Amino acid sequence: MNDKLIIAGKSYNSRLLVGTGKYKDFAETKAAVEASGSEIITVAIRRSNIGQNPNEPSLLEILPPSKYTLLPNTAGCYSAEDAVRTLRLARELLDGHSLVKLEVLGDPESLYPNVIETIAASKTLVAEGFQVMVYTSDDPIVAKQLEDIGCVAIMPLASLIGSGMGILNPWNLQLIMERVQVPVIVDAGVGTASDAAIAMELGCAGVLMNTAIAGARQPVLMASAMKLSVEAGRSAFLAGRMPKKFYSASPSSPTAGTIGSTHS
Repeated sequence: MNDKLIIAGKSYNSRLLVGTGKYKDFAETKAAVEASGSEIITVAIRRSNIGQNPNEPSLLEILPPSKYTLLPNTAGCYSAEDAVRTLRLARELLDGHSLVKLEVLGDPESLYPNVIETIAASKTLVAEGFQVMVYTSDDPIVAKQLEDIGCVAIMPLASLIGSGMGILNPWNLQLIMERVQVPVIVDAGVGTASDAAIAMELGCAGVLMNTAIAGARQPVLMASAMKLSVEAGRSAFLAGRMPKKFYSASPSSPTAGTIGSTHS
């Protein structure tokens, strides 16, 4: 089955995107990323060394750009100005790399997105030639505005970053998917494999996660579970579930022609 995730004109086999923070060391990071099967790897420019600190180990040594699509992100930014500055630095460090993840947070406690600053940063970045995958709230109106600006993927939260609460408002996610044409990728709030499967069963193009894997007791095993759950959820969405029936039981096996049946 030729079912690829396409972002900014490039196709990917995996619909699971993973972060690289919160692991105990680079060895665990590498093992978890490999187990996840992910091809797009997010990197927090303010928290990870990708060359800006030449005397420290670089993340690029274990996750080389020749093997993975790196997705620099603006984690820790609370204004459009800071986010734009951070991604300009990332582009310089990565030799003109243009695919980025934008997130502008509203406050340090909830880490809820500041959509006003997010929209402002999106306008600047798109105008400068960046291909912007944007983290946002689950507001379908804002999602459509971000698509109209030119963002290449809309990434609404399922619940708060790092909360592990899963998908709290599936109806808003469905509204977003009905209104935008670019990929909709659930970002933030996934806690376990069933959360990822539900997101994919709803029709989301993909799922991005970090804490759900890095915060597990066995991160590498959880990464493998997430890989399988995303694949299973996507297959279930494509297959089309049976309709739900309230108090309308029907046997799994046909009854026609069975012993004692009045039908033949």
